[in-house]
Amino acid sequence: MKILVTGGAGFIGSAVVRLAIARGHQVVNLDALTYAACLDNVKSVADHPNYCFEHADIRDRAALDRIFAAHAPDAVMHLAAESHVDRSIDGPGAFIETNVVGTYTLLEAARGFWGAAGRPDGFRFHHISTDEVFGSLGATGQFTETTPYAPNSPYSASKAASDHLVRAWGETYGLPIVLTNCSNNYGPYHFPEKLIPLVILKALRGQDIPVYGAGENVRDWLYVEDHADALLLVLEKGALGRSYNIGGENEARNIDIVQMLCAILDETRPGGRPYADQITFVADRPGHDMRYAIDPARIVQELGWRPSVTLEQGLRRTVEWYLQNQPWWTALEARGTVGARLGIPA
Repeated sequence: MKILVTGGAGFIGSAVVRLAIARGHQVVNLDALTYAACLDNVKSVADHPNYCFEHADIRDRAALDRIFAAHAPDAVMHLAAESHVDRSIDGPGAFIETNVVGTYTLLEAARGFWGAAGRPDGFRFHHISTDEVFGSLGATGQFTETTPYAPNSPYSASKAASDHLVRAWGETYGLPIVLTNCSNNYGPYHFPEKLIPLVILKALRGQDIPVYGAGENVRDWLYVEDHADALLLVLEKGALGRSYNIGGENEARNIDIVQMLCAILDETRPGGRPYADQITFVADRPGHDMRYAIDPARIVQELGWRPSVTLEQGLRRTVEWYLQNQPWWTALEARGTVGARLGIPA
């Protein structure tokens, strides 16, 4: 297929681009190159004959119309989004503009292109979202595709709104859509402000490793390359109008993740003292959901997908990648776009 990937220079988007190219697809990477995007993420495929890049914003309808007309994609994979919860608390406006208005504009451009092309049966609009739209779980239970939406942060509310828009365009206009909601991703090319890379880099510098509250919040961790594999599978074989929850089946408390990373670093880059000594508990962020967990039964039963990377394997691979790719993350930090987490003095 020829796939238009929005946000393809970001963390998850670039993993999708790299895998799609490896599997023989043509890819048009549309990215606005905002603070968390980096073309180095797709450097390995930049010269591939099946790859091209379009520098554009999903809120720019004229640019979208031009790109659809020029490339005539068979499918859209919509990953462009503002995604950092902490930033959404400080500045929610950007999340509404990109995640809500941008998704609406992209839907309209896709609908216009699809209609003008004679509404081809093979066209797909795949919207990629998050489990955070479902809110917070207690000590038991898992999110399913029928869990009611209950977003608790500006970020998750903006993603919930975009999910609803996509569903509505499918129901109202017949646009052939599929949706996915994933658990927390991690792995190579993860922007340094997120928990796992932040811990690694703080540890290496001998700085305090910040952990919100008591570190008891639980997340289901999904290795990003497993996620990319699932996303392409849903694009190719998912039922129209259907949503699929994609989870890593790797639940862990934040404090456990931090301690695991410190232990791996103790082995691979030993310092003068255990890295866990740098752990510092800071004031919790507002609206911090206690637990996320995904029931992946639908994608397992209907499409035969399961994650292939265990949490231990994925964390080791991630630590090794950051140790081997210091120029990548130091260049991002030099741009001055890696923000401080809430609860920590800048």
